[in-house]
Amino acid sequence: MKILIATEKPFAPAAVTQIREIFGEAGYEVAVLEKYGAKEDLLAAVKDVQGLIVRSDKIDAAVLAAAPELKIVVRAGAGYDNIDLAAATERGVVVMNTPGQNSNAVAELALGMMVYMARNLFNGKPGTELKGKTLGIQAYGHVGREVARIARGFAMETLAFDPFVSKTDIINDGTKPVDSVEELYEKSQYVSLHIPANEQTKGSVNFDLLSRMPQGATLVNTARKEVVDEESLLKMFREREDFRYVSDIAPDCAEEIAKEFPGRYFFTPKKMGAQTAEANINAGVAAARQIVKFLEKGDTTFQVNG
Repeated sequence: MKILIATEKPFAPAAVTQIREIFGEAGYEVAVLEKYGAKEDLLAAVKDVQGLIVRSDKIDAAVLAAAPELKIVVRAGAGYDNIDLAAATERGVVVMNTPGQNSNAVAELALGMMVYMARNLFNGKPGTELKGKTLGIQAYGHVGREVARIARGFAMETLAFDPFVSKTDIINDGTKPVDSVEELYEKSQYVSLHIPANEQTKGSVNFDLLSRMPQGATLVNTARKEVVDEESLLKMFREREDFRYVSDIAPDCAEEIAKEFPGRYFFTPKKMGAQTAEANINAGVAAARQIVKFLEKGDTTFQVNG
């Protein structure tokens, strides 16, 4: 078996070492493609591999067509919208993610950005505290739970809306479930987004929702930029001087926001949620173990396609 680690944004060296060890114990050959500059490099590299580990790399129909022996692709991370699931299913390729491995890293970033905005971007002027504020968590999966846990350490009140999670489970965590997404926004000075980007969610965070937020509103997005409707975002900035937006992926209208609304936003230079040494290693190692379990035992526990 030959496994390719294809990462335009490379894993930490320690992660690659551990991944190699796992595959070495299984008797697999490992190839590494890092910081590649052209899609052609990826197309050439996948031609004879049976397994593939990626991060944010685009695995579309062309890549899959160039890999006739490919059996499994694992996205080292939670989101997998960078992989063409339909094309993979058509070719009989199993696609997996590694849920939970990056959760703490993303959650710490979300709370860190909240502190940064509450303290006026550390500009020396008086800010506010998170203590006593209400945080609404939209989607209560692995990351949402970690956000709630850390927020409670700041003595924030935590609310959550997730129709796919039992209210009992949310309550048992010390978080209060709400009955609708509208209620979540109405009751929360901070809203943290953890929804995936799909046909149902893209553009779903719109002006109707945002305008329901109380004074001192801050929207925190460590999910995907596509879930926030950008026309609504700009309208909210213009009509609500108290509104702030912080994200680890800049919207397409970032230049317009920077020009018109200085001091009311912050965007990291690139997506930073999983950019910690610990998360880097956790996700990479999990991906390697999942590939071995699938190829040796047919384990499809984390499969996300057909």
